[in-house]
Amino acid sequence: MRIVQLLPELNEGGVERGTVELNCELVKRGHESIVISAGGKLASQVEEDGGEHIVFDVCSKNPFTAPLRMAKLRRILEGLKPDVIHARSRVPAWLAYVANKKLQCPFVTTVHGFNSVSPYSAVMAKGDRVICVSGAVKTYIQQHYHTPEEKIRVIPRGIDLEKFNPDNTDGHFIKEFTQRYDLDERFVITTVGRITQLKDHQTFIRAVARLKKEYLGAVGLIVGGVREDKTAYFEGLKALAEELGIAEDIVFAGSQSSVAEIYALSDVVVSSSKKPESFGRSVAEAIAMNTPVVATDHGGVLDIVAVGENGYLYPVGDAEALAEAVIRAKALRFDGYGYVKAHFSLEQMVEKTLTVYEELV
Repeated sequence: MRIVQLLPELNEGGVERGTVELNCELVKRGHESIVISAGGKLASQVEEDGGEHIVFDVCSKNPFTAPLRMAKLRRILEGLKPDVIHARSRVPAWLAYVANKKLQCPFVTTVHGFNSVSPYSAVMAKGDRVICVSGAVKTYIQQHYHTPEEKIRVIPRGIDLEKFNPDNTDGHFIKEFTQRYDLDERFVITTVGRITQLKDHQTFIRAVARLKKEYLGAVGLIVGGVREDKTAYFEGLKALAEELGIAEDIVFAGSQSSVAEIYALSDVVVSSSKKPESFGRSVAEAIAMNTPVVATDHGGVLDIVAVGENGYLYPVGDAEALAEAVIRAKALRFDGYGYVKAHFSLEQMVEKTLTVYEELV
């Protein structure tokens, strides 16, 4: 099959990573993979993995240039003669939807999140097949767009089980990182994600302060970069830790590439998002590393966390409940790698996506 995926850009993010991973796996299985985007630092990876990347503006939201871009995209698609067109975001979906009206190629959309309910967002429910990354996302689009059940396929994002494998960790990094941040012999509670209000680091820090009363060795490890427009929020987090008397016990480690190793050295990983996550990749990745998780009780993580087996859930913003759940999670022992392999592996994502394409072709 010849598959065309469209997304706005190829920089950082879950949508981008998923597109690049699927491109690689399609090529391995003998399919032709083409990705259309406005470019970005991951574009070269598409071609290194054997796919083709076409630079085209499927990113701009300017309505005045949209008709011309739709016409140009139609000509590109006419030349490519794809078996399936797969749109992964709203602007490329609208451009492809209109461009494809004459071509009538099978059209697939993936709903990656809880987009605002509007005619603009409705295009993501217009695919011949609509892929949802979690049961929560499926419920959301059925509620707001009345998408027929027979059109929807729930396909969780795939976890790279070569990278997130307890047997493949870099011991040297773990030793160096542990020494650098004085984590040895401590109760390490970790949260991973960009420093932003939606991740609710305040509740995380308050929970660590509560845990310090019972576990003197508790330390909160916050891994994530700080954008320039989030500097004031970041400074507020440091001030909160100071106010609670745990400034020495909250570690801001910045952005890190060796995330699998950080999950592996952690005792518990926390996802404290105020806004429902469409999937909850960090939760699945941590479980794959056999590290228990605690997450807010909404969104896509409800599909991932097996309560009492690999983690617990707690109400948004409840620091006391978070602390108690962390204590319970600390005692859990399980085969997280096997669990993720069975339900959330990259392989299962690819196979289920191929099944969707084959249904239409």
